[in-house]
Amino acid sequence: MQAESPKAHLLYSVGGPRAKRIICMKLKISKVVVVGDLYVGKTSLINRFCKDNFDRDYKATIGVDFEIERFEIIGIPYNLQIWDTAGQEKFKCIASAYYRGAEVIITVFDLADIQTLDHTKQWLEDALRENEPDSSFIFLVGTKKDLSDAVCERTELDAIRFANEMQAEYWSVSAKTGENVKEFFSRVAALAFEQSMIKELEKTAGHMAQIGAGNLISIQLGLLLTVNSFCKRHASL
Repeated sequence: MQAESPKAHLLYSVGGPRAKRIICMKLKISKVVVVGDLYVGKTSLINRFCKDNFDRDYKATIGVDFEIERFEIIGIPYNLQIWDTAGQEKFKCIASAYYRGAEVIITVFDLADIQTLDHTKQWLEDALRENEPDSSFIFLVGTKKDLSDAVCERTELDAIRFANEMQAEYWSVSAKTGENVKEFFSRVAALAFEQSMIKELEKTAGHMAQIGAGNLISIQLGLLLTVNSFCKRHASL
């Protein structure tokens, strides 16, 4: 069930008027893995973002499934492959095979069920075990934000502590109302895009010594500003 990676090329002009250099890069699709307990709302979160709908009566995911969401960043087509993994224990062995190569790991819990937050550490450990150290962005996401504010606030205090321990970025969202969903995935796309670009720059740098480290840093800083701008614009649409 692997999706083919579309190819795009980006040209960067580097250096002064006397010494212009062009970096040409192929951008790959970025893999996002969503993990967490059964019924915490993983599928609802993905469906709200990719299809802009909410189905209260959806069926639990069996094994794994994925959606492709397309973006355009600085004029470049860029895709996220978002893997929806089953929360049932019996499907863990199947799902874990699809954790490999994840640029982003999203660990999901239910803000109204503190036990699902307790389980996020194990879900994250399972996903990280299948990937190289420090190769993935990590997010901790609390769903069902539309429920009682008092309940959510109590859970969020623990969630923020968990996120700090996990070295994860924390978000709270509601698939039912759509609150923070677009903003969250815009952030995911922006960071994954930036990481893909920097990796390609670093691969190319060895063959382009004439550019110099200073120019490479300048490109990376410019990339960060562009990505931040994209994140703000896309979230406001």
